Amino acid sequence: MRLVRRLRMEVRNFKERYWRFSLFVLILGLGAAIFIELTPFLGGLLGAATIYVLLRGQMIRLTEHRKWRRSLAASLLMGEAVFFFLIPISLVVWMIVAKIQDVAVDPQSVIAPLKEVAELLRDRTGYDLWQESNLQPLIARIPRMGQWVVEGIVSFAVNIVVLLFLLYFMLIGGCRMERYFREILPFDRPVSSSLMHEVYLIVRSNAIGIPLLALVQGFVAYLGYMAFGAPSPLFWGGVTCFATVIPIVGTGLVWFPLAAYLALAGDWGRAIGLALYGLLIVTHVDNVVRFVLQKKLADTHPLVTVFGVFIGLSLFGFMGVIFGPLMLSIFIFCVGIFKKKFLHGAPDSQLFIPGESPRTEA
Repeated sequence: MRLVRRLRMEVRNFKERYWRFSLFVLILGLGAAIFIELTPFLGGLLGAATIYVLLRGQMIRLTEHRKWRRSLAASLLMGEAVFFFLIPISLVVWMIVAKIQDVAVDPQSVIAPLKEVAELLRDRTGYDLWQESNLQPLIARIPRMGQWVVEGIVSFAVNIVVLLFLLYFMLIGGCRMERYFREILPFDRPVSSSLMHEVYLIVRSNAIGIPLLALVQGFVAYLGYMAFGAPSPLFWGGVTCFATVIPIVGTGLVWFPLAAYLALAGDWGRAIGLALYGLLIVTHVDNVVRFVLQKKLADTHPLVTVFGVFIGLSLFGFMGVIFGPLMLSIFIFCVGIFKKKFLHGAPDSQLFIPGESPRTEA
């Protein structure tokens, strides 16, 4: 009887392990398939999550403090999101698309300035950049720009619809959604709450800090371009705003070629002045403002910001500037939990100490 009972228990344990493993494989497989199919809409999904984090505090105040209906509060905040977030972004995207479309329709508008630069380079160095072997790849790609513009417009419009649709339901069921994610995390309640708080801080920090940094950086660069006579200072100031997405060297991709152009044109005084201005002012404003904002809003370590942006851009595209540092911070957070619990043997009550954050240990 004892042997039979033991065999039954082993069979029961085997079945339980089999069911658990099968469920895990099923969840992992379905999750991977769903993620792959949703990849074209990843921008809308991440954008909705970002705007939700920015608006969740207002949603809580309207529904819990002022006792508004959730549908009414969500509709009001949707209007706010469209007016303050989506319309400015759409206008900027449309300006870029229009510029690219003009180039695709009239390639001569790009070829003429490039030819002028090539002639300056040939006069100064003797190297003829305007060779057929160099021109053929460029000319072959210009007609494709129209197709790329159309695909980009369609993708952007679809992601905006996905963003609005998902954001509405995130605002409606925000508390339940947050509770659900907190409960499935493999931590106890204090650690799970700490991790969720980490997510809110980093997303909010990047969502507010990046546009603010871009405006400051673009304005400072624009002043320098005007002062040293760079061509089209307003246009290149706008390009500098987008270049701030790349940490440390991003703005150098704009002001250094402009300084080189002035040098090729023979205006060495302005070229050296613009190069020094970009190196000493523009670059340091980029680094200082970026890290001050990150430190002020989320106390994020500079290395987490820099490497997180590089990782995020390759994984998520433009939205990676927000979710790359978030992913790296969560990794550091989990490593800290593993270190305390399994290497140091700390009890669960000591895994998270209020006021302590793994971000400061990076």
